[in-house]
Amino acid sequence: MQLSQRALAVKPSATLKTSQQAQELQAQGIDVINLGLGQPDFDTPTSIKEAAVTAIRANQVDSYTATAGILPLRQAIADSLATKQGVQVSPDQVVVTTGAKMALYTLFQVILNPGDDVLLPAPYWVSYSEQVKLAGGHPIEVAPSASLKVTPEQLDAAVTPTTQAIVLNSPQNPSGIVYTKAELQAIGDWAVRHDIIVVADEIYGDLVYDEQAPAPSMLTLGTEVAEHTVLVNGVSKTYAMTGWRIGYTVANQQITTAMKNVLSHMTGNAAAVSQAAALAALTGDQTPVGQMNAAFKQRLDLVYPLLAAIPGFSLPQKPQGAFYLFPDVSEAMAIKGFQTTDEFVSAVLNEAHVAVVTGEAFGLPKHIRLSYATDSEKLRTAMARLSQFMQN
Repeated sequence: MQLSQRALAVKPSATLKTSQQAQELQAQGIDVINLGLGQPDFDTPTSIKEAAVTAIRANQVDSYTATAGILPLRQAIADSLATKQGVQVSPDQVVVTTGAKMALYTLFQVILNPGDDVLLPAPYWVSYSEQVKLAGGHPIEVAPSASLKVTPEQLDAAVTPTTQAIVLNSPQNPSGIVYTKAELQAIGDWAVRHDIIVVADEIYGDLVYDEQAPAPSMLTLGTEVAEHTVLVNGVSKTYAMTGWRIGYTVANQQITTAMKNVLSHMTGNAAAVSQAAALAALTGDQTPVGQMNAAFKQRLDLVYPLLAAIPGFSLPQKPQGAFYLFPDVSEAMAIKGFQTTDEFVSAVLNEAHVAVVTGEAFGLPKHIRLSYATDSEKLRTAMARLSQFMQN
C-alpha cells in the first residue's frame, strides 16, 4: 500500500505520545503522574454546560451552521476583543473552527504555496512545523536569546526571500514566557517592513499571573501591524473546554474568505452544540475564569521553587503565563549520564514515574516541558520524585 510523501514526513505529536506512554504504565497499575498534557484539569464551568443542554433541548443545534460559525458567536468574539484589548473588529473578520489547531492548519493551507518559508522562533508548539509541512511550506527554526524570546536582529538572520509568515506564541507554549508590548511592537514593525504575516497564537492570552490584564495582543500595535496579523485563539484553555473543540481566527477579509472556502470542503462547520457552549462562555459569568487563574498562579508559586531546587534543572526566569515550565536539563543529563533528552525523559518516566515532554519536540533540545495543570498534591509528589531521581 502506498502512502503520500507528505503523510510519511509528518512526525507524531510528542505531547500525545508522552500521554499514551503514561497511560500504558497506568494500565499496568503503576502510579504515574502525567505532567505532559497541556490542558486544564478543571471541569468546564456548569453554566457553559447548561447552556449547551438548553440549546439541544430547544432544537437549536440540529443543523449545519454557516461555515465561519454562527453570527452571535462571531459577534461575541469581536466584543471580547473590544473589551479585553480595546480592538475593534467586524464579525466578518472572524472564522470559527474545530479547535485552534484546525484554525492554524487551515490558515497555513491558505497562506502558503509550495516552497514558502515560515519562521518558527524556538521554543515553539509541536504542531506548527508539521502543519507548515502539510501545506507544502518549509519551517525555519529561529534560535532565541537566553530569555527564550526572539528579536528583530535574530529574525533578520533567518529571513529568506520566500518567507511568508512568522508564528509568534505569547504567552508561550512550552515556556510560559510573555512578550512585552514593546517586544511585540518591534517584531510587528519588522514584519511590516518585510511584508510578512504574523500568525499570532494567543490561545493562552488570558492566562497571565503577574499582570491583572490579559497579555498584550498583536492586534493592539497599530493599523499596519494589525493588517499583517492573523490572530489565533479559542476557548479551550481559558474556559477549560479542550474537549469542545472551538477555536477561531481574526484576520482581514481576504484571508477569512479563503479560509471559509477551504473549510467548506473540510469540516463544513464546527459542531453547533460546541458553538452554543462557546457563546455562553464568552458572554456569561467570568468568575470561573478568575478562579481557575488564581489556582494556576498558586500552583506556579508552589512548583517553581521546588523545580528550580532540583540538581541539574535550570530555570533562569519564572514564567508569567500559560501553565508550563521549560527547564534546561543539560546539567541533569550530564549528572545522570544521558546523551539525549529522549533518553532522559524515558528514564524519568520509567524510574521516577513522572511523564514530561522532551524539548526536541519544541525545537530546543536539552530542555523538557512540564505542565502544572494538575493539583498541588500531585505536583509536590512529582517534584519529590524528580529530586529523588537526580539523587540516586
